[in-house]
Amino acid sequence: MVKEMRSGLNPFSPPKHNNVIIKFAVSFLLAGLAFHFLISDSFRFSSVVETPVPANEETGTEALVASLPVEVPLSNDFAANESQISQPGKCDLFAGDWMPDPSGPFYTNQSCLEIERHQNCMKNGRPDSGYLHWRWTPRGCNLPRFNPKKFLRLMRNKSWAFIGDSISRNHVQSMLCILSRVERAVEVYHDEEYRSRIWRYPSHNFTLSVIWTPFLVKADIFEDINGVSSSEIQLHLDKLDKKWTDQYRNLDYAVIAGGKWFLKTAIYHENNEATGCHNCPGKNLIELGFGYAYRKAMHLVFNFITNSGHKAHAFFRTTTPDHFENGEWFSGGTCNRKVPFKEGEINMNEVDTIMHNIELEEFKKATALGSEKGVVLKLLDTTQLSLLRPDGHPGPYRQFQPFAEDKNARVQNDCLHWCLPGPIDSWNDLVMEMIVNDGIYQ
Repeated sequence: MVKEMRSGLNPFSPPKHNNVIIKFAVSFLLAGLAFHFLISDSFRFSSVVETPVPANEETGTEALVASLPVEVPLSNDFAANESQISQPGKCDLFAGDWMPDPSGPFYTNQSCLEIERHQNCMKNGRPDSGYLHWRWTPRGCNLPRFNPKKFLRLMRNKSWAFIGDSISRNHVQSMLCILSRVERAVEVYHDEEYRSRIWRYPSHNFTLSVIWTPFLVKADIFEDINGVSSSEIQLHLDKLDKKWTDQYRNLDYAVIAGGKWFLKTAIYHENNEATGCHNCPGKNLIELGFGYAYRKAMHLVFNFITNSGHKAHAFFRTTTPDHFENGEWFSGGTCNRKVPFKEGEINMNEVDTIMHNIELEEFKKATALGSEKGVVLKLLDTTQLSLLRPDGHPGPYRQFQPFAEDKNARVQNDCLHWCLPGPIDSWNDLVMEMIVNDGIYQ
């Protein structure tokens, strides 16, 4: 703008005796403009939130942004572009609201064949469909829908993995369903229990996989497919699970996540010795708690990523809150709500708060180190937006027609995983935006 003003002044040739006055006026005007941009930029920077702030602080941030002067666009074309492209420093993708969306989901249980039966809520007989008609909408910017054609074009000759527990499997199924609108994936591998799987998209030479590693660190698990344990989990807090680390160097993109498995009873090992445990009365071990183990695991994971020498695009997805009410999954807990919460109507429980805080703290340390080494590490902070969706879980419809024989039957509810289609599809909108606008959202 300053250059334009100077070029605009050049054609003028005022009388010589007015030169001093005019120079003074121009200097004053330029100083005023510089001051305006300085103040404007400093406010704009201060409104950027790299990690979500507590609800009581968000109101203050919104008030600050609302109080800023409206900037008049340079042209109508500029205004049109700004409405379609997220601008650096102007938007936190993870602060927003679930807004009504009459257009509905990308796919149905009939158009997508990759939905696992426990998340196939429509096929299993869930009678309501309102949960399908909400979409995550960040405040202050436009979040485009996931574009499967563009995504596959970007992923040509590349590999992508979701690394974590069954929520990561839930997430990859969402992506598979959305991408099936353009090309159906061909499964080329699965383990014995279908927990870890690999698919290929032949037309794009794109490989998509899910690697089941619920702790990310080495773990000896004595549990069957139904979750019945025969012994305590043996967790090695100083060794990562080679199931994913051995494959990491072959990946171009990875979405990594911890999860609720850390809440299970476990014996902790470091330097090949049992050093403590979580929830193990009578074992003559120090009760260190799940938070201790989770921090150790997060530190080890981030340290590996930042020091691996492999510059994959790594996303860390934060913990997923559950919505059990009137009990837990094993004690009759249910999730019968039909609409999303609004911000302020629900608070994160203590367990999720501990896990989320650990994730944010360890991620912050890792990004400081990673930036020095050219490692691309991004935070996919889905915790708060997921907290607002108690209506998006299978609930009793994790089973097929659970009330067909008895409308009052007592059945186990799933209030942790997500119906497909459902709220988890919005996670892929976020992933797509973070890829397309690489470098804006950290």
